[in-house]
Amino acid sequence: MRTFDLAPLYRSTVGFDRLFSMLDNVAGFDGGTPGYPPYNIERTGENAYRISVAVAGFSESELSIEAKENTLTIRGDKQTKTEEKKSEVLYQGIAARAFERVFQLAEHVEVKGASLENGLLHVDLVREVPEAKKPRQIAIGNGNGKGNVIDAKAA
Repeated sequence: MRTFDLAPLYRSTVGFDRLFSMLDNVAGFDGGTPGYPPYNIERTGENAYRISVAVAGFSESELSIEAKENTLTIRGDKQTKTEEKKSEVLYQGIAARAFERVFQLAEHVEVKGASLENGLLHVDLVREVPEAKKPRQIAIGNGNGKGNVIDAKAA
């Protein structure tokens, strides 16, 4: 496996901390990405996405979703039951440990909703670019004595 040394870039740049931390995460310099809980990221439309996280054994009250700036954080904290168990677990294959999954969102991506069904937490996302940021066509005036007039029309 080929590794890259990004140290020279850290010394000669200012203000790119977020970019370099994302590169480090992708390269696996953060100690490896945890595999629990497993998840899928799907494109459900041109500007629509869905993150599905396998959260078997967790109820809605034990899960929390937080969107802050360009980060989506999904946490699960299994409540310990103080009731006395009626049975003894011989094998536990369904994980019940606490977790935290963090997803970096692109600009203008917003959370539209979340649902829990059949042990999967679905978080729906939509990328909505403001009109001011969308590409637009610029018409060039014919120069009828007024000089070059540029008229901006939304595409």
